[in-house]
Amino acid sequence: MLHTHAQTPREGGLERALSNRHIQLIAIGGAIGTGLFMGSGKTISVAGPSVVLVYMIIGFMLYFVMRAMGELLLSRTHYRNFADFAGDILGPAAAFFVGWTYWFCWVVTGVADVIVIASVYVTYWLPLLPTWIPAVAIIVLLMLLNLPSVRGFGETEFWFAMIKIVAIVALIIAGIVLIASGFTNEYTDTRTGDTIVGTASLMNLIAVGGGFFGGGFMGFIMGFQIAVFAFVGVELVGTAAAETKDPQHNIPRAVKAIPIRILLFYVGSLVVLISVVPWVAFSKDESPFVMLFSLAGIGAAAHLVNLVALTSAASSANSGIYSTSRMVYTLATSGDAPRVFSKLTRARVPRNALFLTGVLLLSSLVLLLTGLDKSAGFSVVTTISSLCFMFVWTMILISYLVYRRRRPHEHEASTFRMPLGRTMPYVVMAFFVFLLWAFTQDPDTLAGLIATPVWFVVVGVGYAALRKSPAHARLRSKHAAQVADERRSAAEWRGSRR
Repeated sequence: MLHTHAQTPREGGLERALSNRHIQLIAIGGAIGTGLFMGSGKTISVAGPSVVLVYMIIGFMLYFVMRAMGELLLSRTHYRNFADFAGDILGPAAAFFVGWTYWFCWVVTGVADVIVIASVYVTYWLPLLPTWIPAVAIIVLLMLLNLPSVRGFGETEFWFAMIKIVAIVALIIAGIVLIASGFTNEYTDTRTGDTIVGTASLMNLIAVGGGFFGGGFMGFIMGFQIAVFAFVGVELVGTAAAETKDPQHNIPRAVKAIPIRILLFYVGSLVVLISVVPWVAFSKDESPFVMLFSLAGIGAAAHLVNLVALTSAASSANSGIYSTSRMVYTLATSGDAPRVFSKLTRARVPRNALFLTGVLLLSSLVLLLTGLDKSAGFSVVTTISSLCFMFVWTMILISYLVYRRRRPHEHEASTFRMPLGRTMPYVVMAFFVFLLWAFTQDPDTLAGLIATPVWFVVVGVGYAALRKSPAHARLRSKHAAQVADERRSAAEWRGSRR
């Protein structure tokens, strides 16, 4: 058998050990990327104050992806993640492409995180330490935290996310104090090199350097291209669905809170940053968090922000180790990956799948030792990862549209219906097309966009080989029969409603 479809999970499957506080913080951790702490300087310097609108638009669109995912995951209790419902609704090919592409996304992201931790954050404190030592250390540490039980992942992610939250709240409080006291300071305009005097005020959002859209139209567009990377991982709640206690209660709570978190953490911190420091003074090479904490008189600001950024990258790598191992486990139990990865420990952890991820993360050592971590090729690789995440988000929306058409009675009975479910999937997919266009506007991201189809060719070759097996032929015919049944049931249900 390839997919569990309408079956209940096997005895001895994954353990539901993640509590509400774990799921809430996993959702927050997934929604706040390292880009906010270290990369937001670049986003502000490119887009100006309109970056606030950029984050709001991306957050608004991805909220509907999360609502579609939430309704689908809760529509049938045996769904372990979105690869399961994509396979059940769209067919075996969809499960194969979604599962392996999501796995690939996180392997690449995890490698990038390990490289950044070793070559940037640890080097900041220990410049003479060979970078491969912290790289091996972080991989081994995260593997040891994930191996004993799923609670190990939950607890690690809980505390990593807590550090991010404390840092952002501290920044917002420090900024409000500086605004309230009318703080004044001299800055260098990064565009002209002139010295300017800036006073902390909300008017900085509209009255400095050309106003709210000071970066111009293309600056606004480039903001999307950079900022979308920060939202990678927002769908982590869906990967953890099979190990969540009381998913009917905890998943809706985590998903519903996403807009508030984006408003507070992204929009709140950016509004405060640009209000305190005129946007023209931000450098793409400096963390805005360091700048603001330094202005607030915190001497160790750079060290504090470096620590927060390090834990943020470690949190992302931790999420990568968790989500790739669970996705490979799902693929293995469905016949889309070697059976050896479907084995669980006594604590119901997919150990072999975890080891596979650990071995692949060690490829970061090759990049570190050959110096490829500093090349343009590295940004191309991370772009490919982001584009693959967009593919997964799109497949979630397509699964939702087909689910509404073929299972109208399940949609009607849902306790967690997606709002504006008839129109928003199309609006969000149109937005993703706009993002693809935005990626063509920069040489590095354009190279990533051109290279991305190579991954789908590789997966396509793998699927073509798998498709020849008799088991897969039986699965496809079973799915075709299931689709015919569901269409018949949907037609009867609609007829009875007239």
